[in-house]
Amino acid sequence: QYIPEITWILFLRILDEIEELESKKAGELDEKYRFSLSYPYRWQDWGSPWGSKRIQLQMSSPGLFLHFINNELIPYLRNLEDSANFTGRKKVISQIMSGINRVKIDTEKNLLAVLDLVEEISQGKVDTTHVFPISQVYESLLLKMGEKSGDGGQFFTPREIVRAMVRVVRPQGGETVGDPCCGTGGFLAQSYQFIIENGGSSLT
Repeated sequence: QYIPEITWILFLRILDEIEELESKKAGELDEKYRFSLSYPYRWQDWGSPWGSKRIQLQMSSPGLFLHFINNELIPYLRNLEDSANFTGRKKVISQIMSGINRVKIDTEKNLLAVLDLVEEISQGKVDTTHVFPISQVYESLLLKMGEKSGDGGQFFTPREIVRAMVRVVRPQGGETVGDPCCGTGGFLAQSYQFIIENGGSSLT
């Protein structure tokens, strides 16, 4: 269950960061920017440890934060298609959240711990030399969750080991690379990178 749960939470975190960057660029050009989500439904309002809505809810009655997520945030996101000033991005958000009825993380404490880990993820912290940054972020998040609970049940081959193994195998264009336990695709990504870097400019 934690895979789809992490996915929509991570999506909202990345969305907020992207729109914040877009807003700053618009401000530099003296252009007005309209965020897809209004207060208190942006990540920085409820997801960030420093969000004003999150702080307000945490200082109130226990369970109020989880109640807000299930009864206010998720319904709001699911119904964005029916909102005023409808945009293509709002449609995407609404469709992503369409299958989410309530958070499946068992306790408010655990949910807040996950949100704190996701808050640490930002575009600036992702190693851009990796072909698929999102898999790197996902592995890192699972690793941290495993450390908190004692055992996340997920074990990933370190990137440097993957790179070394790919250099030994030396995959070539036209060959098939198979990784039956690919997980987040580390071997596939590094094989792709190796082939592109060593295949010449004519390789598609």
